[in-house]
Amino acid sequence: MNAAALPDHLESALAALAPGPLCVGYSGGLDSLALLHALASLPAARARGLSAIHVDHGLHADSADWALHCQAVAAGLQLPLRIVRVAVPRASGDGLEAAARAARLDAFRRHLPADAILVLAHHANDQTETVLLKLLRGAGPEGLRGMRALRPLGTHLLWRPLLALPRATLQAYAQAQALQWIDDPSNADTRHARNFLRQAVLPLLRTRWPRLDTTIAHSARWQEAAAAQLDRDAAIALAQLQGLDPATLDWTGWLGLGDALRPLTLRIWLRGLGLPPPEHVHIEQLQQQLRRADDDRNPCVSWSGPDGSNAELRRYRDLVYALAPQPAPPPDWEQRWDGRGTLTLPGGGGTLSLTPPPDAALDLTVRLRRGGERLRPVGHAHSRELRDLLQQAGIPPWLRGRLPIVYGGGELLAVADLWQTARAEALFGGTLQFRPAVPVPPRD
Repeated sequence: MNAAALPDHLESALAALAPGPLCVGYSGGLDSLALLHALASLPAARARGLSAIHVDHGLHADSADWALHCQAVAAGLQLPLRIVRVAVPRASGDGLEAAARAARLDAFRRHLPADAILVLAHHANDQTETVLLKLLRGAGPEGLRGMRALRPLGTHLLWRPLLALPRATLQAYAQAQALQWIDDPSNADTRHARNFLRQAVLPLLRTRWPRLDTTIAHSARWQEAAAAQLDRDAAIALAQLQGLDPATLDWTGWLGLGDALRPLTLRIWLRGLGLPPPEHVHIEQLQQQLRRADDDRNPCVSWSGPDGSNAELRRYRDLVYALAPQPAPPPDWEQRWDGRGTLTLPGGGGTLSLTPPPDAALDLTVRLRRGGERLRPVGHAHSRELRDLLQQAGIPPWLRGRLPIVYGGGELLAVADLWQTARAEALFGGTLQFRPAVPVPPRD
């Protein structure tokens, strides 16, 4: 194996990369060391401000010594190195391996230098493992395309320039350069799925199919093309189905999409809203509930993301609403308010204010809906039940109990910034502004 193949490959790949400083994710192992050392030999890489970042997971007794070793290697290459220590939750439902990966990526996102491109040493053998693991987990084209050579990572870019090279190329380079690397004993622990595949399964498969890595990489490229086409089709479908409120989706149109487009369109929609992606089981639950629920029911599906964030989807009338769940406010909450300051509502319910504030302090009481409220809105000939007004306005049921209701002198004056009485209009002398944590749809 030609040891010069690695720097030659990197030099060619670097010439096609967008401008930006390079920061190598350096674990201390053979792969990342070979990548860092080869890049350090290229003037074009150094001219970009080459640096490295090491994440200490604290999962091994020698992890602190490993960090010192990485520091010494970086110093020998005259490269800056940032060491980030993280706490990996050992009781994660996704397993220790997945929890460590998530903690590492989060550390990269938070500690990369501004505008830096994160460079990782994943190679063709890693790609084979990734595709097979995705296949065993029932992934579709989006997962079976494997790792991408270039993708966003928060506000940064993640670059994997070695996906076309076998690990043997990196090993030949490291041996030719007499490099010293760390052997993490956890890499031999076959209780981890990737290690089991690497140690027990793939060597056997390669004895029967020696071109396994090449053929799987070829399949991954086909899946990449299929996934890219599906992404384009899903973006078109989303543009047609998303409501005026971006957090809403036409559910009948969504159910009418093909099996390949339906989950992808949903995930793209939720990703754009900053909500965690659902698993297959949650999408299946949503489909079943939407198809089976009567018109007067409001189905709801909720889940947690790998970072601990939560999301839920609720149906009301023709739309599915996506939102981050909020704690239920106390039903008997009540607060005196003079109309001058900004009133913070309970349970993360938002704020209430008057613009401009009144010249004289008002004697107001703000509470949440308790049932049976009535008022006569400006422009209405008779008083109306608040329940009827909310239904006619299309306010989803889960938002109705969060609307601030303003009283003065024992009389209901206003409901958020949706309705107010003639007396309220004269008394306030300004505009009542309700800024909810969860947006309230405009009235029909």
